[in-house]
Amino acid sequence: FRNISNSFLFDVIPLPIIYFLIMTVIMHLISRYTRFGRHIYAVGSNDKAARLSAVNVDRVKILTYITMGICVVLAAIVETSRMNSINASSSGHFYELDAIAAVVVGGTSMAGGSGSILGTFFGILILGIMNNMMVLIGVPPFLVGAVKGAIVILAVLLQKKEKEI
Repeated sequence: FRNISNSFLFDVIPLPIIYFLIMTVIMHLISRYTRFGRHIYAVGSNDKAARLSAVNVDRVKILTYITMGICVVLAAIVETSRMNSINASSSGHFYELDAIAAVVVGGTSMAGGSGSILGTFFGILILGIMNNMMVLIGVPPFLVGAVKGAIVILAVLLQKKEKEI
């Protein structure tokens, strides 16, 4: 079980990175080249307009939640393998802030309907680099969350200003 996340490809690349890249490619292909992906964007942008365009909005929402549930299960298996145990009260603490920050930094609109898997991928890379930089320069852990929160607020304000223009 521990080999799920503690092994390396060619003794260089950790397997969780490979899993992440595979899932990124799969989700990118689904979102860009399938009818289901177009329907997700339509529902995210305006579910009433999507419904009027003959999109089964409820079905798209249910399938999207199922897809994200599967992704969460896969991530939990990798995380459990990495830690060799899970504490339900503290595992994944502040991961939601990381997820929101990565998506917003990647260019996804908080109002919905725009964004991309590749943008989120680059948002994750930027956030990872930023986390490493903060650790290396000795930023206290309680300020790391504040910095991420400030980034989310700044991105939302920039998106709002961009819409006004």
